[in-house]
Amino acid sequence: MKSASEMTPQELAEASAKAMWDGDHASQKLGMKLEHVAPGEATLSMTIADFMANGHGNCHGGYIFTLADSAFAFACNSYNQLTVAQQCSVSYINAGKIGDRLTAHAREVSRRGRSGIYDIRVVNQDNDHIAEFRGLSRSVKGTHVPD
Repeated sequence: MKSASEMTPQELAEASAKAMWDGDHASQKLGMKLEHVAPGEATLSMTIADFMANGHGNCHGGYIFTLADSAFAFACNSYNQLTVAQQCSVSYINAGKIGDRLTAHAREVSRRGRSGIYDIRVVNQDNDHIAEFRGLSRSVKGTHVPD
């Protein structure tokens, strides 16, 4: 395996994502799939299961938040720097329905010093807009891939 300093930015993003995915039991147990990762970007998807229903018979907002948060995590950790959420917010636009395939597209808005801003759009299989999530990240000590 190449060291981090020998990798291209795309290879580093993929290696960082693999290292994270291997330990991300929450995303895996919810049936999420990592569809795409690149420097400052990530796309994850998840099918809404019966156990994710709220009292209205729609997808509980916490599961939508979790999908968006996971996409945020993979996007902001794509530079081989351990990075955590500092603050997150979500706006729900449409209800997710049981059986929907939701996709969260994360993109970097800004990254300076130890801080980053990421916007995540969540859509269903018909490209209906379900939610908008904004995450503020903070880099901490450590890396995913050794140098």
